[in-house]
Amino acid sequence: MPRCAPLVAIARAADHLLRPALLVMGLWTGVAAASPLRAQSAGTASPPVSRAPVPHAPVTESPVTESPAARACVDAAGTGAAGVAGSTLIADARTGALVAGHAERVDRPLIPASTFKIISALVALETGVIADAQTVIPWDGVTRDRPEINRDLDLQTAFRLSAVPHFQSLVRRIGPVRMQHALDTIGYGNRNIGGGIDQFWLTGALRISPREQVELLTRLWHDALPVSPRSMAIVRAMMVNEATASYTIRAKTGLTTPPGSETVGWWVGWVERGAAVHVFATALEAAAPTAAFNAQRLTVTRCALQALSILPIVPPAP
Repeated sequence: MPRCAPLVAIARAADHLLRPALLVMGLWTGVAAASPLRAQSAGTASPPVSRAPVPHAPVTESPVTESPAARACVDAAGTGAAGVAGSTLIADARTGALVAGHAERVDRPLIPASTFKIISALVALETGVIADAQTVIPWDGVTRDRPEINRDLDLQTAFRLSAVPHFQSLVRRIGPVRMQHALDTIGYGNRNIGGGIDQFWLTGALRISPREQVELLTRLWHDALPVSPRSMAIVRAMMVNEATASYTIRAKTGLTTPPGSETVGWWVGWVERGAAVHVFATALEAAAPTAAFNAQRLTVTRCALQALSILPIVPPAP
């Protein structure tokens, strides 16, 4: 339908008047509204863009089947006597069927730590804070005990190295208004960004359960989050951990110790193997983690995926 020229002129005049105010509020991104997050960040009155997600069974509505084999994988990390407790939850992305080791813990809300980089990357891309995976995030000049992050990093490298300071910079640029809107729109965990704009996912109030992680990642795989397909495709590409001739793992780790709480370690993501896709979320907690704790997140998950024949026992050559 052809546009009415007078209405276009009025809209342009209104935009000219409103843009300075929006710049002051830090909401203008300079990108067209292609998703609910961009519509909000641009300060427009446009309704959220309707997207038709790929049909899939909601994980939140599926019963969880306890797998003795998966439970044994979690227990091998030291559940009980060694002070490590946790769960692993695995979903068939197409059917929504859920299998767990320690199913009684899959709805336990935990701080997301660096698994939140999946969302902060999506939101940074969606709001125009960063253009693409190759855009450089400047180093803040503070020397830290990880030499590999004491430099400028592009988004993809910062994600792969889990460079906390670089992502803190991105989230500060996103700001509390846009970030709160993003979590509300996406429906992320308890949606609470209390505790500081660059700390809420590390030491603050944000919490998400393994089941919620699996549901979120299932939606990301299905292209069914309320963000642009481009942003989702960029983040999925950045998530590749391992690619072989027979399977691909896309995932993100997370590790933090909130004040007064146990250390929380995550590994979340999915396995693509032929037409089959299985989404997983493993969360471990430890009051006094040993040096082995970091690796246990991955060991537990691989053990469960192998026990359920989702991953081969002996990985093939890349």
